[in-house]
Amino acid sequence: MIRLIGYFFGLGTMLFLAAAMVASLYLDEVTRDLPDYEVLANYQPPVTTRVHADNGALIAEYAHERRLFLPIQAIPDRVKAAFLSAEDKNFYQHAGVDFQGLLRAIAVNIQNVGSGRRFVGASTITQQVAKNFLLSADQTIDRKVKEAILAFRIEQAYSKDKILELYLNEIFFGMNSYGLASAALTYFDKPVTELTVAQAAYLAALPKGPANYHPFRAREAAIERRNWVIDRMVENGYVSRDDGEAAKKEDLGVSAMKNSSYLFASDYFASEVRRQLIEKYGKEELYEGGLSVRTSLDPAMQLFARKALQDGLISYDQVRGFHGLVAKIETGADWGVPLSKIAPLRDIPEWRLAVVLAADKSGVDIGVRPEVDAAGRIEEARKTGRIAAENMRWAYRSATGDRSTAKNPTGVLNTGDVVYVEPLDGKDGAYRLRQTPKVQGGFVAMDPNTGRVLAMAGGFSFAQSEFNRATQAMRQPGSSFKPFVYAAALDNGYTPASVILDAPIEIVSGGQVWRPQNYGGGSAGPSTLRLGIEKSRNLMTVRLANDMGMGLVAEYAERFGIYDKMNPVLSMSLGSGETTVLRMVSAYSVLANGGKQIKPTLIDRVQDRYGKTIFKHEERFCQACNAPEWDGQNEPDVVDNRQQVLDPMTAYQITSIMQGVVQRGTAAGKIKLDSDVAGKTGTTNDEKDAWFVGYTPNLVAGVYMGFDDPKPMGRGGTGGSLSAPLFNEFMQAALKGHKPEKFIMPEGMKLIPVNRKTGMMAIEGDPDTIVEAFKPGTGPADVYSVIGAEGYASPEEILNSSQQAKDAIVNGAGGLF
Repeated sequence: MIRLIGYFFGLGTMLFLAAAMVASLYLDEVTRDLPDYEVLANYQPPVTTRVHADNGALIAEYAHERRLFLPIQAIPDRVKAAFLSAEDKNFYQHAGVDFQGLLRAIAVNIQNVGSGRRFVGASTITQQVAKNFLLSADQTIDRKVKEAILAFRIEQAYSKDKILELYLNEIFFGMNSYGLASAALTYFDKPVTELTVAQAAYLAALPKGPANYHPFRAREAAIERRNWVIDRMVENGYVSRDDGEAAKKEDLGVSAMKNSSYLFASDYFASEVRRQLIEKYGKEELYEGGLSVRTSLDPAMQLFARKALQDGLISYDQVRGFHGLVAKIETGADWGVPLSKIAPLRDIPEWRLAVVLAADKSGVDIGVRPEVDAAGRIEEARKTGRIAAENMRWAYRSATGDRSTAKNPTGVLNTGDVVYVEPLDGKDGAYRLRQTPKVQGGFVAMDPNTGRVLAMAGGFSFAQSEFNRATQAMRQPGSSFKPFVYAAALDNGYTPASVILDAPIEIVSGGQVWRPQNYGGGSAGPSTLRLGIEKSRNLMTVRLANDMGMGLVAEYAERFGIYDKMNPVLSMSLGSGETTVLRMVSAYSVLANGGKQIKPTLIDRVQDRYGKTIFKHEERFCQACNAPEWDGQNEPDVVDNRQQVLDPMTAYQITSIMQGVVQRGTAAGKIKLDSDVAGKTGTTNDEKDAWFVGYTPNLVAGVYMGFDDPKPMGRGGTGGSLSAPLFNEFMQAALKGHKPEKFIMPEGMKLIPVNRKTGMMAIEGDPDTIVEAFKPGTGPADVYSVIGAEGYASPEEILNSSQQAKDAIVNGAGGLF
């Protein structure tokens, strides 16, 4: 018997040693290629980049994995308790693997065999960290063993709080949310610190299977799982029984994050910021670096700019009549279903999609698109309305703007037509007909003293077209370029009273003859520089550019940032080159701020994920701005290190001249502001582009209108008729409530009355007099001289001569008439 016992003991020992040897060899093989767990010490999870307006409002977020990193110290105990109860109640007691929980899971799974219930796991939070960070998700024995070994090692290297921090910031919660902070915002639109017990419990339920507990598609399962987590919190002593029962009675409370979570109407601005960030830091840093970007966007001005541009585009488009439907559907028993499948323009919430149910001579009956929730469920209620004939009268016109054959709504719309409509204020069920315009445009507003872009609209709707006409569309600025030709002249010896011949001219180059013309034809004979800008005279501008040389004009255009490299040919003096709205507004800012070079920017400051500033636009220096307190000292001086690219006196002269454009020139009657305002219209050949760029002392704005595929906009498609009113609409809104401002003349300049036509000193009582600003050492000419004309004449001869004498003087310029 003893021998038999010894035999079995020896056999058992040998088997044990063999098993130990096999286990040792297996563990040696498994651990040979284990990943380095020490990388966790330097782990930087991909974090969302967030872009904010100048008031802190959120504009946009960019991320491959939408995550905001949150240190463990910032997570409330009740939230941590929810995750410990749901995932690993013994987290602070075990050494990486919870053997007690493992045995319990085995027992439960044995009971569940054949019952149809799912098997439960026993992975600790530490094991999940090992799997999520260092291993694959393969369901194999090798992976589970590696996971356990790594869990032991991680526990020895890092504190429990560090491990929990890694876990809570890494896990996926569904709905493109990674990490606890992002999930709290996505599901409840609140920070982690404000989560209730019920909300924390629901988030803790999600990591096991976000799709299984989706708040809309699996609502009942989500509530059941949340309540299970609450029960575990009560059981583990984290929450009282009464508080737990109260939490279980709460609604799930999840509302899908909508576009309204971001600043409305900022899509074009945000898209341009995104492009600049990628260019500066690269895509990886943008989508994973967790940058915090503070921009120059003024939310109020952005709304004003968007509305002004949209109003102008709609107004132009409706004059051309109705040009098409959104779609056509069957209006069977339930028209709401097919209508709900058509996506509306998300950034034009004022408009609704609607289907025509019936049309008669007095109006159109419509069905309004029902709302669709995040789960794809269509609103049951069906809302109807009516478009009265007077609220769609513009649609009776054809695309050419002529009166079409349609005499009433029945000639325009039919049953099943899907269109856009807009509710009428204060009239329930009443709508007006709308349509997305074919014409497009761009708008930019800027602070001329800093270059900060305050507002940007790149088209009618970002949802309709993401192409940004403010920064990406290269268009001819037309006559809005002329102020820079004249600024170059005023900076190089000419005065506002210099006289240029406004008469036909022929330019021969390369065997080709170019005969520029004034808009609308005709010419006015000798005229001052002021009149050349106010009346936008092409012939005068060409002569002036020819007189001083296009090399000088090109130098100024490049100095102002309008072009990178300008071709110095005479046609460029009329704005035939291509540039952007942003560049033109930046160039006008130099005129507005007294000639200081500015760097246009949409980004004020960029901080990395740790809050360190890695970029700021403000380059001016202020040594005394960091005083701890005021002790009677003077206000600190900010050292202005900007380059002076234009004489301040020249800037004032060209500003004064462009005030005349608004008062009596090509924009006369279009702009009405209490503050001083200067600006210039621009219209290209065949009315393909319409511009207006202008400014008050502290605000510059520019607008362009035209078709993406350039084509004539028709009669009246000028900068004065189309674009100047949009500038006025924006400025009136932007300056409302502000004190009127005046342009300040630099010291040393002289104001001298001159004759508006001859540019010579005005005789007392002369009705055609204007006061011009002259630089020191300059003034009205003593003798009458015409640039581009030969010979001289006294002012008396010019003013008193007969028409034949005037013609003779003009004809002495080389027979160009």
